[in-house]
Amino acid sequence: MPTPPPKAANRAVDVFRRRGGVLRTREAIAAGIHPRTLYELRDTGVIEAVSRGVYRLAETEWSVDPDLLAVAARVPRAVICLASALAVHELTTQIPRTVDIALPPGGSGPRFRHPPVCVHRFSGESMTEGVESRIADGVTIRLFNAEKTIADCFKFRNRIGLDIALEALRLYRSRRKQDLPALMRYAKIDRVDAVMRPYLEATFS
Repeated sequence: MPTPPPKAANRAVDVFRRRGGVLRTREAIAAGIHPRTLYELRDTGVIEAVSRGVYRLAETEWSVDPDLLAVAARVPRAVICLASALAVHELTTQIPRTVDIALPPGGSGPRFRHPPVCVHRFSGESMTEGVESRIADGVTIRLFNAEKTIADCFKFRNRIGLDIALEALRLYRSRRKQDLPALMRYAKIDRVDAVMRPYLEATFS
């Protein structure tokens, strides 16, 4: 493969820097980076493949879990949820083995060789309420807020384990800033308010 002109490589690096250091292949091409230049930068170690079709500058330092960035870049409509969201909110001592994402019903889920992804189907307000966005390394990551995530963990307690939900609730209790009305609102949306109430009373009494 012929080496791209230095100017082309420098321009490509500048594009990556302006975009926060992370680009999908089609975004890079749309920004004027020739595929030949992109692959040469990859082969010389200037950029690294985060996931299939997602690249980052090797000089870029990750500010969040790179697996979350890879998934958010490839599936922008996904919402980080459950154990993965707990980790972001520092409401778990567990290290998630997969990236948990919420998607609406219907359609096939995304396929990843890496990182491993677990798709959970949410519908109605359970899918749309409590979503916040964070921008990290030029990538917008959508995830459920802390209160919504705790309610979701009780909703999916039979799948992820009640112990994870209870630990999240205890860690949330230790925070200075708490929003119990929001927590109960999301519990009602998830239809687990009756399930959560005894644990809330025991934890916050």
